[in-house]
Parts: sequence; C-alpha cells; structure tokens
Amino acid sequence: MKCSRLLPVTIFLTAALLLAREPLQPFLEHGPKVLTLDEAVQIALCQNPLILNAKQEIERTRGQVIEVRAQALPNVTLTAIYQQQDPGLIQGQSAQFGGQRAGTAPTPTPPAAVTPTPTPGGATPTPTPKPIASPTPITSIQNKTWQINVQANQVLYSGGAVQSALRMAKLTQDSTYFKLRDDINTVIATVRTQFYQVLTNRALIGVQEESVALLSSQLNDQQSRYKAGTVPRFNVLQAQVALANALPNLITARNNYHLAQLQLAKTLGYETRTLPAQAEPFNLIGELNIPPVSLDLACALQTARERNPSLKAQRQEILLEVEDILLQKAGYKPTLTANLGYTVENNRLSRSLADAVSGYFFGIQGNWAIFDGGETYGKVKQARARLEQAKINYEDTVRQVDLQVQQAWANLLQAKETIASGRATVEQATEAVRLARERLGAGVGTQLDVLNATVQLTQAETTELQARNSYNAALAEFERVTAICTRYEETFKDPLTVRCANP
Repeated sequence: MKCSRLLPVTIFLTAALLLAREPLQPFLEHGPKVLTLDEAVQIALCQNPLILNAKQEIERTRGQVIEVRAQALPNVTLTAIYQQQDPGLIQGQSAQFGGQRAGTAPTPTPPAAVTPTPTPGGATPTPTPKPIASPTPITSIQNKTWQINVQANQVLYSGGAVQSALRMAKLTQDSTYFKLRDDINTVIATVRTQFYQVLTNRALIGVQEESVALLSSQLNDQQSRYKAGTVPRFNVLQAQVALANALPNLITARNNYHLAQLQLAKTLGYETRTLPAQAEPFNLIGELNIPPVSLDLACALQTARERNPSLKAQRQEILLEVEDILLQKAGYKPTLTANLGYTVENNRLSRSLADAVSGYFFGIQGNWAIFDGGETYGKVKQARARLEQAKINYEDTVRQVDLQVQQAWANLLQAKETIASGRATVEQATEAVRLARERLGAGVGTQLDVLNATVQLTQAETTELQARNSYNAALAEFERVTAICTRYEETFKDPLTVRCANP
C-alpha cells in the first residue's frame, strides 16, 4: 500500500506524546500562512483539541496506576496530638470519685480513734467515733496531654484484590494509548480530507472563473455583432442572462473556499477571531493527485482487524473485565493487615509536661466475611455480565470496522471510475465549446449551442474535480480504518488477532 508522503513523518511519533504544543500564531502578519499537507498534519498533532485531551487522559490513567499501586506498598503516617482540659472538669471528676483522679494513687486515710463514752446506770460504755479526717485536697492537676505517633500499615493478604486492581489500572492505561492512536488516525484523516477540500474549492473557483470568462467573451462578441447589425438584440440579452446566471456560482465557490479554510484552521487549532472578514488564513501548496491503492479488499479487512486502534482498545476492555471478575471474587477470601509503630507521649502520672514515656506497638488484624448477605456473589455476577457485554460490543465493533472498510473501498472504486469518465467528458466538452464557437462564427451555428456547450464544460470540470476530492477523502478514510500508514512500538501482545501479510 502506497501511503501519502506525510505519513512517514508521523510513523515514528509514538502517540505524539513527545510533541510540544505549538503556540497559536496570529494570521496575516506576513500574509496568508503557506502550508503543505505534511505541515498541516504536524500542526494538528500538536494543537488539535482531540489529541490534547487524549494525552491528558493518559496522564490521568497514570495517576490511577500510582494510586492503586499505593495499596500494595506500606502506608506510613505521623500523627501528633495535644490536648488541654479545663481544670474544673478534672476537679469535678476527682470529687465524684472520692477525691481521686484517674491514674493518681489515692491519699491514705488514718484509722479513726475511738473514745469510750460513760453511760448512766453503770452500763458498759459505748465507744463514740471521732470525726474522720477529710481527704487531702488536690492543689495541682495535670490537665494537658500530648502524643506523637509513627505508624506503618501493610496489607499482607487481600485475596488477590490489590493485584487485580493494579492490573486493571495498567490495562486502562494501555487502553488510553490505543484511544490516542485512534484519535491520531482520525485527526490525520480529517486534516487530509479538509486540506483536499480546500484545494478542490480553489480549483472550482478557477472553473467558475473560466466559465464567466467564456460567457463574458461571448457577450462581448454578441454586442459587437449587434452593433454591426448581424445579430438581433435577443442574442445580446441571452448572453447577458447566461453570464448573470454564472456569477452566483462563482460567488458560492469563493465563499465555500473561505469556509473550508476556516474549518481547516479550527482543526489545526488556530485562533481565527482576529482574522479580517473574507481574508484567507492559508495558502495551501498541493495538488489533487490520485495515489494508487494496491491493497486488495480481503487483506484490508484482515489488516483492519489487526491494526485498528479502536479494536485494540475494545480488546483491552475485555481483558479489563476479566480482571474485574477476579477483583470481585476476592470478597470471598480473608484479608490480613499488619501495623507497626512507635509512640512518644507525656507521663499521665506526672505533673510535669516534659516528663515523657515512649514505646513501640505491633499488631496483626485479620478479617473474613463469612456471610455478607450475597453481596460478593452479586458483584461477581455483575462483573461476569459486563464481560459478556464487552465481548458483544467488540464483535459489533468488528462488524462496524468491516463495514467502514467496505464503504471506503467502494467509494474509492466509484471515485476512480468517475475520474476516468470525467477526464473523457472534459475533453469532449472542451472540443464541443470550440466547435460551437467556430460554427457560430461561420454562421452555421446558434448562440444557444455555444451557451449549452459552455455550461456542459463547466459541469464536466466540476464533476471531475469533485470526483478527485471524493477519491482522496475515501483514501484518507480507508487508511484511517485499516491503520496501514501508522506504525507504533507494540507493548501489548494481542492474542485475538491473526497477523496478515504486511502490505
């Protein structure tokens, strides 16, 4: 398959990640920007919003991989606490618990002394107890506490959940690379289509100008003949009407050319707000050539299945759903975590805030959901259904890609046949105009013959140019779907494809 000259420039650009964004340049500083197709593609790879968003999506998935990987690594935290209470709160607690405060040894109370009390009648005296001494009041209460804690947590076993989540994150990141490749192919095809549309519209302006020039010449000829008295005024009026009918087509062709340039500028990421009205942003350098296609349809279909980035992304989705099933099945298994740390805090039994104690701690915690009400079963069932959906969507996408290849192939054949027919028609129409003018000059033809021949020539040239544009647009779509003109270093071995011979 022969690819256009621009593609070798982009082959070595792995997902365009190394391209720096070109700053938006104002137009008409030195006139319209001279631009070739290669340059247009390179600018689009740097500035097109679709590609820029795809690159940011890759950065986002990189962050996801880092986030998930953190679950498999130790988690170390440092915490510091300082707390101060109103002494009245602690005094109230001390009074409630007999003058004692938590963590403080009670004040010893001496035994009460007993003194006998005489009774009348010589009865045995009954001892009368003396008042019990009150507890020693607390004059200084430690109402401040502080603590510094360093702790490390590590997942020892998670039933494979962490490993599956990490593989899913990496598969998601690979999928974004394939989506970026698909966006690159789409942007290249769009730029090529719009570039050739601008060239076509410019050529159509030339066709309409040529038609207007022929009709103007015919009008001048009929006016001269009318002044000489050889033709009636009807011939002059007929020539004027024909010229007037041709002018709107020329105006439309010029407007289409201008709009096509603005559309291309948007695709390339240029700011056109400061562009003066009807000013052309570009001066495109190129021709409406007809590059040959040497790839047969059968191999094109197989090549598209193998190389199309959107299919690669869909296959990644299938692998991702497989990992999701493993992730959900981890709910049936136990989890085991360990923690280790070191603590420094003030001595609660001391009234000095600087008096500190320290020590380490270590622990292991296990958790196993013996019965979760069927939650894990439901999650696994959902994951299996999503896997089947991913397979169905993949098969549907394969058929869609096949259809796109077949449509592009059919459009190529149609455009190629139309071009061949158009070339012969243009030659015949040109000869018809020449003969009609000669016949009119010899007096054996009519003015209507000349006008009809001129209109037919314009139609033939327009049809041939549009067929050339259709061919190049179909070729751009064909190469986008089959991805035959972009090469990347593969890091993912695709198990679902059978390699087709390289074109």
